[in-house]
Amino acid sequence: MNLLITGSSGYIARRFIHNFNTQYTFDFFSLQTSSLESVAFTKIDAIVHCAALVHQKALYSQNEYDAINAEYPYQLAKKAKETGVKHFIFISSVAVYQESATINENTPCIPETPYGRSKLKGEELLSSLMDDTFVVSILRSPMVYGPNAPGNIASLLKLARTVPILPFGEIKNSRTFVGIDNLTALMHTLLQKRSNGIFLAADDTPLSTTRLIQLIAKTLNKKIFLVRIPFFEMFLKSLKPSLYKKLYGNLHVDNTDTKTQLNFHNPYTTEEGIINMIRNETPCH
Repeated sequence: MNLLITGSSGYIARRFIHNFNTQYTFDFFSLQTSSLESVAFTKIDAIVHCAALVHQKALYSQNEYDAINAEYPYQLAKKAKETGVKHFIFISSVAVYQESATINENTPCIPETPYGRSKLKGEELLSSLMDDTFVVSILRSPMVYGPNAPGNIASLLKLARTVPILPFGEIKNSRTFVGIDNLTALMHTLLQKRSNGIFLAADDTPLSTTRLIQLIAKTLNKKIFLVRIPFFEMFLKSLKPSLYKKLYGNLHVDNTDTKTQLNFHNPYTTEEGIINMIRNETPCH
């Protein structure tokens, strides 16, 4: 199968290419270096759209998010459909939902951020192209972890390597993550099944922040003391509310429908994913 990959320098695309380089032939496209008019769809069977404008320290307007996360994939998919491509996979995000205790494929979408709103708009535009001849698979993902992954788990890993006492004791929240190799395995399954619709990626077992750090410490073979500091919680909630939600809030992603529909099983448990992440990290110098 010949695939066109966007965002090939990003974390998800790079890992997918690494994991399945013997099973697919890859072509690449980047809007940063080429125009949509220059895309050649000759012999392309499917497009895996990983490119996105994601949460950054820089502030972007809603229009900027919409241009990259909604209009760009829509125009790409529209042109692909017109030239005979049969399948388009859109890597979306659970940011399309309101932050709540439990999310599944049928939970109403009430995005709270410009990023989430742009992803939902992209989904809606792409869904309008869906028919018997053009399959659109929308894959929503929670926070992704894995070897050398960016984001908050990487920051926790760095802290665990260097700081022996951390203020994350007795956090009894429940959050679902997805290991990068579970996510790419689900992408592969979608390509094989060619299924229309909305799908959720998720590890089978949610974790508390405290348990996550304990697993990291155990794999690193390091003794880390986790303490509870109420003042730190209040400080974080006031100054960094989004980070506070990720460390102390609940987000349980139930993708039972996805796994049943696709007859999919995650190849790794969360604990195995954490072990793989740490053992395969590139050491920092």
